[in-house]
Amino acid sequence: MLDSESNERPISAKKRPEERAFEATLRPRTIAEYIGQDKIKESLQILIEAAKARKEPLDHVLFYGPPGLGKTTLSNILAAEMGVNIRVTSGPAIERAGDLVAILTNLKREDILFIDEIHRLNRTIEEVLYPAMEDFAVDLVTGKGPSAQTIHLRLPRFTIIGATTRLALLTSPLRDRFGAVYRLDFYDQAAMELIIQRSAVILRIPVDAEGAAEIARRSRGTPRVANRLLKRVRDYAQVRAEGHITRKVAQDALNMLDVDELGLDDGDRRILTALIDKFDGGPVGIETLAAATSEETDAIMDVYEPYLLQLGFIVRTPRGRIVTQSAYDHLKRNPTARARDRLGLVASDTTSTVTRQSTLWDSATDE
Repeated sequence: MLDSESNERPISAKKRPEERAFEATLRPRTIAEYIGQDKIKESLQILIEAAKARKEPLDHVLFYGPPGLGKTTLSNILAAEMGVNIRVTSGPAIERAGDLVAILTNLKREDILFIDEIHRLNRTIEEVLYPAMEDFAVDLVTGKGPSAQTIHLRLPRFTIIGATTRLALLTSPLRDRFGAVYRLDFYDQAAMELIIQRSAVILRIPVDAEGAAEIARRSRGTPRVANRLLKRVRDYAQVRAEGHITRKVAQDALNMLDVDELGLDDGDRRILTALIDKFDGGPVGIETLAAATSEETDAIMDVYEPYLLQLGFIVRTPRGRIVTQSAYDHLKRNPTARARDRLGLVASDTTSTVTRQSTLWDSATDE
């Protein structure tokens, strides 16, 4: 494993050793241990068994979806199931073409290279990646002017696994070079409860079924959030409830953390409130919304907006974001007459219906 200044990094870089060990204990290591995403698991199992039967590396795989749904975990599971090494890097960490070539030339046959945030790769670096993925070769140019020479390097057959929260930002040539593309969806209530119960057993946290259900209900359908909330509820239970997590203990702890019954936190409510109070429910562009809430544009698009879209609390239109009646009801607010008229127009527009919102999170930024 390389140090923190290298282009390659451990998954939990910049975290204390005890935090890395904690996260490692909660990550499933096999497909059988992995909870949820059943269709993807079945497809990956076939992919693995077929590759093993042919004694070939896995085809290149792309995972996309909101953060915290298990893209990195699935990548490590694929490496474990295939019995190969996995090297970890990210799009922003690869600054020069030479950095990528150095990583690729150090791979062994069937190794997996996991590139997180692959949509942030520099376009020049992408050009180097294309022949590496397709022909398992790279061309290096040495020298300048008349003395320049091209060196053709053959690479062992390897697998690239890419992960992105913004599929629309991947160029078409790069996206087309992945043989298997999977979208990870938010988890349902039953899967979230199983995840929390599994984590509680590993961490030796006494939690009853109703307590696990309450935490699951407020975890935004995201395992990463579920494990974070479980740790905070554990702290509350140890100090004020003799260490046992019941439904009442979970409710009190999460209310103290300002996480409501749908999993909305202060950040979500600040975005919805800004849309209602400052922009009369919208429409408003993402850049304007980010400035009004003092949030980064990427944070709104990658962290907050996917779940708000999933709940049907906001919709995207060509002119920007609009708050829906469901959001007004949840916040116990009443829309103005102008906002009600606008909501009526949005409801009648079949291209903006709530049934499409779960797929709109990965579209390009609209202003």
